[in-house]
Amino acid sequence: MTTSAKVKAAQKSSSKRQSIEPAIADLANSWLRSYGLGYCLEQESPNANIREALSKYESKGGGVGGNRPDAQLLLKDKDGHFYPVLIEYKGLKGKLEKLNADGQVDNQKADSSPNFKHIKDFAVNGAVHYANALLHYTNHSHIIAIGMTGYKDAQDKIHHDISAYYVARSNLGVGQKIGQFEDLSFLADGHFDDFIEQAKQLDLGQEQLFKAREQKERAIDASLVKLNNDIYRDEKGLGENERVYLVAATIIANLGVKDDDQELVEPLTVTQLDQLRVRDQKTDGQIILERIEQFLDAKAVPTAKKELITRTLANTLLNDNINKIHDREGQSQLRRVFEKIIDDLGIYYKIGLTTDFTGKLFNEMYGWLGFAQDKLNDVVLTPSYVATLLAKLARVHKDSYVWDFATGSAGLLVAAMNEMLADAKATIGSPQLLKQKELSIKANQLLGLEILSSVYMLAILNMILMGDGSSNLLNVDSVNNFAGEYGLGKMDKFPADAFILNPPYSAEGNGMIFVEKAFSLMNKGYASVIIQGSAGSGKAKEINRRILQNNSLIASIKMPVDIFVGKSSVQTYIYVFKVGEAHHSDNTVKFIDFSNDGYTRTARKKASVNLRDTNNAKVRYQEVVELVRFGAKKRHYIGEQDYYEGTIDPLSGSDWNQSAPIDTKPTLADFQKTISDYLAWEVSNLLKQRGEDDALGK
Repeated sequence: MTTSAKVKAAQKSSSKRQSIEPAIADLANSWLRSYGLGYCLEQESPNANIREALSKYESKGGGVGGNRPDAQLLLKDKDGHFYPVLIEYKGLKGKLEKLNADGQVDNQKADSSPNFKHIKDFAVNGAVHYANALLHYTNHSHIIAIGMTGYKDAQDKIHHDISAYYVARSNLGVGQKIGQFEDLSFLADGHFDDFIEQAKQLDLGQEQLFKAREQKERAIDASLVKLNNDIYRDEKGLGENERVYLVAATIIANLGVKDDDQELVEPLTVTQLDQLRVRDQKTDGQIILERIEQFLDAKAVPTAKKELITRTLANTLLNDNINKIHDREGQSQLRRVFEKIIDDLGIYYKIGLTTDFTGKLFNEMYGWLGFAQDKLNDVVLTPSYVATLLAKLARVHKDSYVWDFATGSAGLLVAAMNEMLADAKATIGSPQLLKQKELSIKANQLLGLEILSSVYMLAILNMILMGDGSSNLLNVDSVNNFAGEYGLGKMDKFPADAFILNPPYSAEGNGMIFVEKAFSLMNKGYASVIIQGSAGSGKAKEINRRILQNNSLIASIKMPVDIFVGKSSVQTYIYVFKVGEAHHSDNTVKFIDFSNDGYTRTARKKASVNLRDTNNAKVRYQEVVELVRFGAKKRHYIGEQDYYEGTIDPLSGSDWNQSAPIDTKPTLADFQKTISDYLAWEVSNLLKQRGEDDALGK
């Protein structure tokens, strides 16, 4: 071995010897013992659920399992709420935590995949990783992640650093720093309640929360692709609808129901499914269906709705083929799919993302496999940011009654519900009254109609994930078989005053027939509809004329042609209406060309991000809302030629897609500029000629 190699080997050996992790662990554990706290080390866990979660989650180095926090506790606060505490020790200087540019624990790469090097090498990063395992596989929604590291100085004295983080569903598992501490006494009786109150006061902030949500949503897309590919490759005999039903059934059974910290319905796990199959001698499908029924009962879903959901899911869950136990594997096809769905998607539906989760699911499953009725129904799910725009344009607020006549996966209703809840939170000062209003919004103020049964089940699932606003979703033909009632045994009229829609464009008038039907059942309010542009330029002129007899067009917004990139490339417009007031020829209509909305889109399968805010997109979308509401004084990012106030002929029905007129008449300034340019050209030529003459000696 060369001298250089020996030096490097000695340095490497010295570096390894510098780790004092055993001493750090001994110091910390001695504190825990002195506080009288029971704790578990590495192979142990406070309960079976935590142990199973850690064993199933991706390990710190990738792969499955092997997650062993150095210490684990399960502590209870003064209100009786339980908090798992996961502690990770390191024994090297500078190995406490690795943060990203935003000051958050840096556990994910730019493509949203886990950064296993950071997770493995840094104490806090490892502890936060473990905490996310509990968010994924248990019903714990608040976890404390603690990292501790240290080193010895030249005098052999130990120095240590401790950081504690709050990891919760409310912060999407990102983790928020509670503080740095000199010891672990904040976990002891007499201090823990104050520590938890300090954690509860933390807030990611809207910008950080938005970034975290965007990152999670990108990861959802990748997970859905993987899930769909795996099921398609490995699970034969499952039709497209059956796959949708199995995903819906698995998620509902695995959610569980909690009231404060009391577990009303326990989440069905894979381990529990195996145990119940043996104990009760039932099929996997029977066990899953029973847990779904318990979930719906705990959520107080109306009987007619519950029966419809269970009947729809039972046809798939109780099928003999998917419940048959294969001797070689010792498990059924249903059990395999159940486990696969939880492994791939559990973290996303358990952290409570306020996104159209099932819309993403729908787009992936039906877009990748091909929807059998796509040519007839041309089902295209609305991007969440466009859904929010529609809700705002329809002036949705806490007291609105909102309906959608082609609800798809309920993405538009989810967006409306979020706007309504946000308005309630901003304007109601009483916690008790706010709680009552939130319940009313979810139970009484949203109504969706969907004719396709498989898509309808996605809508049910989506609203359940958003907090169970599912009681007013109807599986009916909204144009031919709906009279405006709540339905499912509740015969009261739905007092709609806000209408949002993205219809199937193959329907009559590109879908304007849905608008006409909805308006016939409304007396007042506002509506916003995203639809194929030809609906406003002649394809639906007869329907449009009838609509304008009792309703007025407020705005016509030309959307980017690639807004449904990957699914459809048709030119769409958003039409905004005031309901219940006839349109007159002198009414002002605001025409907005929003082709440049600030987003750059791609449809690349392997791209980590297919939607980028490259030109103030979020501000532009809010500006469109304000332009429609308040007029030209709100114009800033929208170009002068992209905003025009004009009129339409209510008897035409085909002049809704106008743009700002271009004035071709030359002005005095144009004439002056032309003369100036000509004179400059003449002078330039004269100077050039003189230079050439001088060069020739003339």
